[in-house]
Amino acid sequence: MAVENNNVVTLNYTLHTVDEGGEKTFVEETTTENPLTFLYGAGMMLPKFEEHISGLNAGDKKNFDLEAAEAYGERDDRAIAQLPADMFQETGLPPVGEVLPLQDNQGNQFRAVVVEVTPEAVVADLNHPMAGKKLNFDIEIIDTREATAEELSHGHAHGADGSETH
Repeated sequence: MAVENNNVVTLNYTLHTVDEGGEKTFVEETTTENPLTFLYGAGMMLPKFEEHISGLNAGDKKNFDLEAAEAYGERDDRAIAQLPADMFQETGLPPVGEVLPLQDNQGNQFRAVVVEVTPEAVVADLNHPMAGKKLNFDIEIIDTREATAEELSHGHAHGADGSETH
């Protein structure tokens, strides 16, 4: 069965970032014991990622790049927030590099990375950690199957075989 909308896809991947000189830096990879499983076409994955695997079948392998604009976008140097230090009275000031879970006025949740800490403020970078980076994926399709009615109504896969609950 080919990868197409409303199919559950299980795959393994290795992800690298690629610098301007073509040098690759390892980011992460899945394993056979813990592959990536998702509902294709449900908006959970990067659109260009899905475009590259469309039509592939179990056993197919593919290597492809996503430019920053096709992945997590370009870095926005204005996406920096100065959070008042008194926000952290109960928990203490976070260290540089810590990832902060934040929420905007509309209830949208996102993460920010602490880039500087002063007695007055915590400076947080709101860019996605992969913003501005070219990504290289090496993938292998393990399996595809039709999504169950429950998976389609929930908008996500319930595991490789559809039996996982939440």
